[in-house]
Amino acid sequence: MKFPLLPALLIALIAWPFSALAVDAASLPDIKKTKLGLYIEAKDVPDFLKSHPKVLFLDLRTPEELLFVGTPQGIDGNAPFGNMNYNKWDDKKKSFLRYPNPDFLSNFEYWSLDKGIEKNDFIVLICRSGDRSALGADFLAKQGYTNVWSVVDGFEGDMAKDGPNKGRRMVNGWKNDGLPWSYDLDKSKLILRE
Repeated sequence: MKFPLLPALLIALIAWPFSALAVDAASLPDIKKTKLGLYIEAKDVPDFLKSHPKVLFLDLRTPEELLFVGTPQGIDGNAPFGNMNYNKWDDKKKSFLRYPNPDFLSNFEYWSLDKGIEKNDFIVLICRSGDRSALGADFLAKQGYTNVWSVVDGFEGDMAKDGPNKGRRMVNGWKNDGLPWSYDLDKSKLILRE
């Protein structure tokens, strides 16, 4: 007896968890697009982590951001993608300049080795709003990692374009989706400098 629908059913069952995470890449600004094209929204991260026992979840924000803005519960560690230079000001962005972190790869490897992550294992990156996680995903893709997911709305979310919250990060993201987070830093999730 033949089962012609069985292969199609198996493919559908395997693909189903990923189709539920579908983020339309065409709707993303270029800064949030990655070469691997693997995107996830913050609201979907907790279920993604539960359904994949071997996944590395890293926060790419600066330690100052974790301390003063908050930290998502469930991260494996912090690997800042950029460092703030508090001696230089960017008039256009109205902010201190941020430079790439020369230690990003070694910070990433610290956490990936600790968890036994290999080049094809799941990696989920989160930052403030999806820009640095996209840059981090592209950087790791160049290192040969093939399954790096960017949280497109990040920890704080996108800015409202109009209404009473115009200019505030109130649209989406980890905090705005009501996911668990804390101001309390977990020392075990940081790479301490001696």
